[in-house]
Amino acid sequence: MSAGPWLTLVGLGEDGRAGLSPAANEALAQAALVVGGARHLALAAPLAAETLAWPSPMDGAYPQILARRGEKIVVLASGDPFFYGVGSVLARLIPSEEMTCLPAPSAFSLVAARLGWAQQDCALVTLHGRPLERIIPHLFDGGKIIALSWDETTPQKLAALLTERGFGASRLTVCEHLGGARERVRATVARDFSLNDVEALNTIALDLVASRDAKILPRAPGLPDDFFEHDGQITKADIRALTLSALAPRCGELLWDIGAGSGSVAIEFLLADEKNAAIAIEANEERAARIRRNALALGTPHLQVVEGRAPEVLRDLKRPHKIFVGGGVTMPGVLDSALDALARGGRLVVNGVTLETQALLVARHGALGGALLSAQIGRAEKLGGFFALRQALPILQWTYDKPWSA
Repeated sequence: MSAGPWLTLVGLGEDGRAGLSPAANEALAQAALVVGGARHLALAAPLAAETLAWPSPMDGAYPQILARRGEKIVVLASGDPFFYGVGSVLARLIPSEEMTCLPAPSAFSLVAARLGWAQQDCALVTLHGRPLERIIPHLFDGGKIIALSWDETTPQKLAALLTERGFGASRLTVCEHLGGARERVRATVARDFSLNDVEALNTIALDLVASRDAKILPRAPGLPDDFFEHDGQITKADIRALTLSALAPRCGELLWDIGAGSGSVAIEFLLADEKNAAIAIEANEERAARIRRNALALGTPHLQVVEGRAPEVLRDLKRPHKIFVGGGVTMPGVLDSALDALARGGRLVVNGVTLETQALLVARHGALGGALLSAQIGRAEKLGGFFALRQALPILQWTYDKPWSA
């Protein structure tokens, strides 16, 4: 049975109580407990209610909030609590009908308003507690990005990253304490970054300008092979494009890339949608380290790399929606373990180069069905004073959809 609305999320700006709506001020006046960061509690002062500052980690306070279910409690948050805020976390613990949310303008809204940018035309990202490299897939000539910073060092680090990737001419605007008495907006060119005394509370706006040699990630699958560091163990670009097409990434899916080599398939699966997840399974320690470097360089630092040999290391991994087997196909138990682990309705894609692997795939196709595709790529190379097509080794690709009834 619902307790009715008892928890109110109040979005707070740098102007504190002065910027709150009558409804938000009324919620604070009636509250028995007000929860927030030390900065938020100071901005909302004076408060008649009992206060609780978020501990570190924050989840230590959740049992205290839940223990007082039914009392009038206010949780303070920056801007919009449901835009990279605490709102979504609390919503996993408390039914929505027991909560009321009174948002304030988010940092993204304030930056767009200051610069006269259409918010819908901007990539809105957070670098708060996340690797800086997450911004790489959003880099293109003429693009606009608004990014929440981790701390006062983020703008300078981001300027260095932009310069390294050929975006040094981009305009970088640092917005500090927007909406309050300490508001400051300063702009610089990324390659000439020289802003001093940046406040920890800042948001960055990027107006991107790419040089001729800028590293821009194409949106279509099949990134050039030289985008990846590899030792020859890589699914080549043309075959990789066919493989990603067969895997058919959909928003929010998890991929296992077994025998990942350079990690190219897993990385491109992640680039297909920022909500996707992938686990690269690789037995070779050097290759596993190389996969991690590739993931950083290509803007997918959230790629999970598992070192070990299939099928043993597969047992404790989260069940995937898609599986690609690029290596170790003939190892005992690999295909059976992959098929067992695959979610119902999920898809398995296997590429075979050797005759032994291809024979195995033909047998599996005969027993389980699915689709077989043969592909061979030829490239023009110099032959004396002429050109000739040099054929790469042909591959046989087996694609299998696991029945929903399995």
